[in-house]
Amino acid sequence: MGALVTSRAEEVPTLPVIGDERIGVLLLNLGGPETLEDVQPFLFNLFADPDIIRLPRLFRFLQKPLAQFISVVRAPKSKEGYASIGGGSPLRQITDAQAEELRKALWAKNVPAKVYVGMRYWHPFTEEAILQIKRDKITKLVVLPLYPQFSISTSGSSLRLLESLFREDEYLMNMQHTVIPSWYQRGGYIKAMADLIEKELQKFDCPEEVMIFFSAHGVPLAYVEEAGDPYKAEMEECIDLIMEELENRRITNAYTLAYQSRVGPVEWLKPYTDETIIELGQKGFKSLLAVPISFVSEHIETLEEIDVEYKELALKSGIQKWGRVPALGCEPTFIADLADAVIESLPYVGAMAVSNLEARQSLVPLGSVEELLAAYDSQRRELPPPVIVWEWGWTKSAETWNGRAAMLAVLVLLVLEVTTGEGFLHQWGILPLFR
Repeated sequence: MGALVTSRAEEVPTLPVIGDERIGVLLLNLGGPETLEDVQPFLFNLFADPDIIRLPRLFRFLQKPLAQFISVVRAPKSKEGYASIGGGSPLRQITDAQAEELRKALWAKNVPAKVYVGMRYWHPFTEEAILQIKRDKITKLVVLPLYPQFSISTSGSSLRLLESLFREDEYLMNMQHTVIPSWYQRGGYIKAMADLIEKELQKFDCPEEVMIFFSAHGVPLAYVEEAGDPYKAEMEECIDLIMEELENRRITNAYTLAYQSRVGPVEWLKPYTDETIIELGQKGFKSLLAVPISFVSEHIETLEEIDVEYKELALKSGIQKWGRVPALGCEPTFIADLADAVIESLPYVGAMAVSNLEARQSLVPLGSVEELLAAYDSQRRELPPPVIVWEWGWTKSAETWNGRAAMLAVLVLLVLEVTTGEGFLHQWGILPLFR
């Protein structure tokens, strides 16, 4: 099964066992379309997630028809973006490679674990990975989201899915597990990021004059202020730790943090990447090194949004020298640190380990899926909508529904179709049950 990442059979025993335990590691990520034909069904899966489009309780039966409509309308523009980076997202290929390197690192440290990949919106789905975990009779599982900083819209969404899967399955309920919800503060990760930045700085004629420009994926401000998302605080602490490491190497460049990929007219985390680039040009900065700080794999936000859109904007804004730090990928220091994080978490598998979660005293804040969701989202409220009114047009890399007003308009159309039994959704066979 594609969800399971192993090397050749002669290198890896079928069932890694420590004592009587079978150890597994589940890597969580977003997923992405691998071909242009995958774009529309990928978008359907995305918009069918209630955390992306939250319908009123009365209209929740329309979740999938609405997701189908949006994905069909949006697919052409999204295909343009993916076509510009080679016809699909490289995320699965990179994540599979990371899983394989992590498995090797664990075995080298005498931890014979199997490593699984579970994507939220495309193959291999989290459900596929869980099925293979059950087939392999894993008894201890470490859940490791590949997001350095925790957000209730990324790691949180995947953990909500796992929570529902665990509650419905007796085997999973009895399987001991723990979650490493964020790891941005780990020494190995910080060192790996600093290494990449230092290397790219040396490519400039005057490295000391380069502005280090951290660009993180944005979230709506309401996620932080209303839902208590720790993402912004963790991101800012992460930048401080990286710059502290660089200063220890006598690298004291100016730096800034901005947030990219916003959609719609509501306020997202500021400052915005595009506006900040323009401001830096106006202030006279001539050299800029972009650092994609919330990404550990190359995908459309790095390959198209940063490398094409933001680079073009920077050059138009007066920036003369542009560079970009690559995503971590399979960088050895990074992989070794992930392996250490997994090993450090093993004594806590199945144990209560959230007492220091809020204080952030541990480099590996641990806990079960349910405990972590309770700690990070104590009131269990639905997330605020990403946008509240319609904005015509899209950014190529935006993969969230961009408009409550459009949603309401579509709901009206769907209600008319349901009540009359006629319309384009019936013609397309999307609503055959209501004929």
